[in-house]
Amino acid sequence: MERSQWYIGSPNGVVLCVDQVEDGSLSGRMYHGYSTEAVEIRELDQLLFELERFFDSINFPYPSTNERKFLKEETRRERIETKVKKVSDEELLKKHGDIGTFIIRVQHRQNSSWQGRITWMDKDKTISFRSVWEMIKLIASALDTVSGQEENEEEKGWPEA
Repeated sequence: MERSQWYIGSPNGVVLCVDQVEDGSLSGRMYHGYSTEAVEIRELDQLLFELERFFDSINFPYPSTNERKFLKEETRRERIETKVKKVSDEELLKKHGDIGTFIIRVQHRQNSSWQGRITWMDKDKTISFRSVWEMIKLIASALDTVSGQEENEEEKGWPEA
């Protein structure tokens, strides 16, 4: 299979490896270039919180709206300054989930949401999303197709290969 869409391409790119889907909840692992350890994911909302925490820790993409912070500014600055890439993009791309694998690249955090691109590695398909909700729906559609919950084989929202 030609892997034309497989790239990280930004400092905040992550690989989401989905290992299980049960009753609409996904579980798996999230990887990024700043840690050799996986971030365990047990629910979709946990994924969103972990992604937001990661983006804040590397200060990219910079949010267009300020949020309330309860950490001292010095503590927050230390976290950002200690971020050094520990894993190459090539190594990240070798990670795979049992059910599905996605590369998530959030390019902007504007209008209290995220905009970016997501690649479904198993099907080598990439599509842009304009909101967190749209990203969630794309992941859910792909996982429903893989687990046979979709009545037709067409992946809703994903471009044809």
